[in-house]
Amino acid sequence: MHTVNFLIALVEHHQILTYAIILVGLLLEGEVIIISTGVLAHLGALNIWVALVFILAGAFCKTFFGYRLGEFLYHKFNHNRFFRYIQKRVYGVLPGFKSKPFWSIFVSKFIIGANNIVILFAGFEGIDFKKYLRAEIYATLVWAPLLLSLGYIFSYTALSVSSDVWGFLGIMLALFTIFVLFDRFVGWLYEVFQEFYEGKN
Repeated sequence: MHTVNFLIALVEHHQILTYAIILVGLLLEGEVIIISTGVLAHLGALNIWVALVFILAGAFCKTFFGYRLGEFLYHKFNHNRFFRYIQKRVYGVLPGFKSKPFWSIFVSKFIIGANNIVILFAGFEGIDFKKYLRAEIYATLVWAPLLLSLGYIFSYTALSVSSDVWGFLGIMLALFTIFVLFDRFVGWLYEVFQEFYEGKN
């Protein structure tokens, strides 16, 4: 029966690969990667400060490339039905995107699955790049340490219950599921608030 030490040793022997996965993974996804990094940092398998550098590098690469990709997609496919659907989806989740892009971009960082679409859409809609960049930087500087800390809390909680690697991972999965459900609920509340606020104005 393997303990958590098996997982720690596995990561320690493949640290360069792990940091590369963090960097590349941030281009595609965020929450799972950062929380997992926080877990591994708490276990001592990764250096928290080195990990944070890779997380910020990955996040800022996505910020730049995503916006430019959005601009490219606008010039090539601005009349495409799929992008009209994406536009409707973004305005559904973030009704104030056009009138208050800074806060919409900032808030999207904390709604699972929303930020990737918003980054592309900011470029697609031609949102002022300086305003977009400022919102992304501020949001990332809050978002990344927050999720890393959450990874620490999840790891501490799971480890206090079980040191068996499968038991540990099972508890981690349960905690992450609760986090996703909570995030969805908060995202729904924000959407309702935005619709109510926009309706009053």
